[in-house]
Amino acid sequence: MTRRSAAIYATGVVCAVLLIVGIVLVVAQVFQTVMQNRLKQEITLTEKSRMFESWKNPPPPVYMEYYFFNVTNPEAFLKGEKAAVQQIGPYTYREYRPRENVTFLENGTKVYALNPKTFVFVPEKSAGDPKVDIVWTVNIPYVMNSYNFFLKTLISLYMNSLGIDLFLNRTIHEVLWGFKDPLLTKVHSMKPEVDEYFGLMWKKNGTHEGEFVFHTGEENYLDYGKIDTWNGLRKMSWWSSNQSNMINGTDGAVFHPLINRNEKLYIFAADLCRSIHLAYVEDVEVKGIQAYRFAPPDDVLMSPKDNPTNEGFCVPAGDCLGTGVLKVSVCREDAPIVVSFPHFYQADPKYINAVDGLNPNKEEHETYLDLQPTTGVPIRACKRAQLNVILKRVQGFPKTMYINETIFPIMFVNETAIIDDDSASQMRMLLLIVTVVSNFPLLIVGMGIILLLVLVVLFCRNRQKKVGAAPVALNSPVNDVLVYSTC
Repeated sequence: MTRRSAAIYATGVVCAVLLIVGIVLVVAQVFQTVMQNRLKQEITLTEKSRMFESWKNPPPPVYMEYYFFNVTNPEAFLKGEKAAVQQIGPYTYREYRPRENVTFLENGTKVYALNPKTFVFVPEKSAGDPKVDIVWTVNIPYVMNSYNFFLKTLISLYMNSLGIDLFLNRTIHEVLWGFKDPLLTKVHSMKPEVDEYFGLMWKKNGTHEGEFVFHTGEENYLDYGKIDTWNGLRKMSWWSSNQSNMINGTDGAVFHPLINRNEKLYIFAADLCRSIHLAYVEDVEVKGIQAYRFAPPDDVLMSPKDNPTNEGFCVPAGDCLGTGVLKVSVCREDAPIVVSFPHFYQADPKYINAVDGLNPNKEEHETYLDLQPTTGVPIRACKRAQLNVILKRVQGFPKTMYINETIFPIMFVNETAIIDDDSASQMRMLLLIVTVVSNFPLLIVGMGIILLLVLVVLFCRNRQKKVGAAPVALNSPVNDVLVYSTC
């Protein structure tokens, strides 16, 4: 056997081995399975996990923007006319949310943690100074429903003597972080359990939303980050159905790896007193990272008439609002509080048309999460929610006798976070490694194809040399036929 023949033979053997091995590995998805199993083991809430530290101390900055609806015609509204509002803001705060008291339970399969949130004002990202800017808004203590008739009468007389009205004008800082309210001070003298101070974020700076126990994902990667208990509860008791009272999903900080477009993702939102689900919307790219966008679908806040599964959120049973709003009085000390998306986005037009100055649109008012599907890591998040109050005629309060019942917008929040540059760089490198390893069988097949082409070339040249050595005249027709027939 000549060297040329040996080279052809060796190339053929290697080519066949590479093609066979590569095709078998591609069909069997061995490397993909190995990589997926590795991800399932690595992405857990355990101290050995690379994700654990970023879960305890999230690196990307989180910003909370507060927008208020300034009432421009309070006196006209009290006379029965439609309310008119003007949006002011944002007033932006940097949100710090480290996990504290982290403790592993049940052989590391669960982890206990508190998540206190601290807010620091960021003037360069704000429209003004919250300690200076004034807002006309609803006097929420005025419309509390928990007073009995006797107490309402006394309160009404007291308010008239002080000139307290359905609307008040206070600084943004006072409305957000609290002020000593004269009405609540009077109620406090009769009912000491009632706090004298009122603020939309009163006692929420530096505090947490409850005690959480999470699944670490050690037993099942699909349980990674899911809430096991909240304040010791596996389900709530506020709502009127078992399904509505369920605590489903994560707290929105993490999700299981290997997400697909067809699944629903669940989040428990303590500030909304319920769990909500997200559905796939579209593919997006954030800082060079491919991601899936998930957002709450229309049916999350749909009227029970159109989505019967939402009947459980009617309390008492049968007392339901329309599409796009959720009454949360049951977990807000019976205050007439309603939540929605900003400007009543995705809500029944009757709520939008009841107040002048609202302009809902998807770009500014949609809530969404952009998740890297391989790791399940949120790389961009935008949580938007609006706080509203039900205003209606209240027995014992003569000043409300002419108003039309309205779900009145107070303010909305825009909580945003995006992956920082260092984390994005690390994520891109990790995804590159995952892609190379997962597609290694295709590289083997590619090398086999290249060797196959080399084998064909070597074989053709070898045949040409043999034909060239035959005793046939160079200008013979037989020679032409032999040359063309070999390649």
